[in-house]
Amino acid sequence: MKKREVNLVNLKNRYVFGKDKIYVQSMLNKPPEDINGNVQQAKELENSGCDIVRVAIPNMEAIQLIPAIKDKISIPLVADIHFDYKLAIEAVNAGVDKIRINPGNIGDESKIKQVISACKKASIPIRIGVNSGSVEKNILEKYSFPTPNALVESALNNVKLLEKYDFKDIIISIKSSDVIDTINAYRLLAQECSYPLHLGVTEAGTKHMGIIKSAIGIGSLLADGIGDTIRVSLTGDPIDEVKAGHDILKAVNLDDNSVKIVSCPTCGRTKIDILSIANKIEKEVMNIKKDIKVAIMGCAVNGPGEAKDADIGIAGGDGCALLFKKGKICEKIPESEILKVLINEIKKM
Repeated sequence: MKKREVNLVNLKNRYVFGKDKIYVQSMLNKPPEDINGNVQQAKELENSGCDIVRVAIPNMEAIQLIPAIKDKISIPLVADIHFDYKLAIEAVNAGVDKIRINPGNIGDESKIKQVISACKKASIPIRIGVNSGSVEKNILEKYSFPTPNALVESALNNVKLLEKYDFKDIIISIKSSDVIDTINAYRLLAQECSYPLHLGVTEAGTKHMGIIKSAIGIGSLLADGIGDTIRVSLTGDPIDEVKAGHDILKAVNLDDNSVKIVSCPTCGRTKIDILSIANKIEKEVMNIKKDIKVAIMGCAVNGPGEAKDADIGIAGGDGCALLFKKGKICEKIPESEILKVLINEIKKM
């Protein structure tokens, strides 16, 4: 797929929005007064593969989170600001790497101008975040509902406001809780501007349905070549967001530094415990940084033939399995040895 060409926006001198890399983002969900809890969660997110972490700054007391977190992580930290422009300015002064605002709820233009001035001085980007619950009243009156067109108009109006003061280090997100509206809104926006886009389905829900909705919404757009950063918004542990984000990138072939697992759905021909093997292999290779495809297949029908494009795999037999590489059978393995042999072979590749 050909990625949409966009203006390049630098973050922390080593993250560039708009190139081939798609960044996975998540957000801390500890209470802002729990500094140690937020720091620990930020470290856990970085260790789980999170590229960018965001923290809510609801009041002046929460500003102290910024230096505390930045001292313990190496990935960029984004401050999420609503309503109070002074919080945005203080977050910049505290050393945050990026600001997320919805200019429409910050107040009059003079306040926006001060935020822009602070970000320009610190050389940090601004993400304009518009969602279905934050569209301006006049635009809602025009469309009667936060339609994709309404979301795009709101976002572009905010972009024009930043551009008015010669600020162009901009990333845009326009999220809806409706998957189809989200897809359509981003597709429209991608035609109307050349800024990097942060993808997500807002308020996607709890882990099961939230991942499904996010995979459809984010995955469809990535397949179109649209998107520069992503967040899978889930109610629960943000580490699940990071894992799901990377899995979505794997599914659309945009993560070339991970082990990709394929496994058959099993049928009456299956004689070994494919589910258990696949689950254990998936867990074992989670942190292996290799661009290889591993096939866990239940029988010879779905083995070396159907999965011959896999770099390595097994095809189940009666209490055993055939180990194959690129469709070529290498050896026969007893069922009790399958996991150990396959992991060892993967690590040697």
